[in-house]
Amino acid sequence: MKVVDFLKKKKEILAQHQFDLIDLKDRIPPVLLDHWAEFLNRANNIQIVNWAREHQLLSTEESSNRQTKTVEASPIVLPEKAQTLLAQLSAQLNEEIHIGQWLTVDQERIDQFAKVTEDQQWIHTDPQRAHNESPFKTTIAHGFLTLSLLPVLTDSVDASQSPYPGVRMTVNYGLNEVRFLYPVKAGSRVRARTTLKSVTPIKRGLEVVKEIKVEIEGTRRPACLAQSVIRLYF
Repeated sequence: MKVVDFLKKKKEILAQHQFDLIDLKDRIPPVLLDHWAEFLNRANNIQIVNWAREHQLLSTEESSNRQTKTVEASPIVLPEKAQTLLAQLSAQLNEEIHIGQWLTVDQERIDQFAKVTEDQQWIHTDPQRAHNESPFKTTIAHGFLTLSLLPVLTDSVDASQSPYPGVRMTVNYGLNEVRFLYPVKAGSRVRARTTLKSVTPIKRGLEVVKEIKVEIEGTRRPACLAQSVIRLYF
């Protein structure tokens, strides 16, 4: 609201209040007229206080809006190596950029994971009971075990063969989404297929989002589908 319109509106409101107070005075019994001056002073003070509060709030909002308009995001200046990698990855968006090697998820690996995480459910650690009671007739890997294998399945842990040359440090920033679509039976082999979804410049580096599908050998449905977020620092 413009200042001129604001003052005009307040003038109209105050004029209306003045009329109402005069009309109210005519209706007051004579015995109460002695208190009229005090009442009028209090009413005027309330109007002034309310106007001041509203005016202060409006000024604060206008000041905030001005600050919002004047503050602009500083441009991100990437190192030369980061610019080169950004151009390379941008040309590969929505393409499959990696297919890993097969990895066997045997009972020993499952038992070790169960010991570390203290998740000793029989569906993971008791082959005999699983054979008798489980619909899969064998033990299955923990979902989080499958998830924890993503670094090795995507060849991201071999420092001598980094998929991102020139990067000083790679940080696992988290997961946007993850689903465990089919159980991994003990003794199965799994591998990962990676599709590049996005690459975004950040301060001193790049943020990369990848969709990773963990396949089970001989099974149509994937074990896991995850959207991984990593940050590359130069």
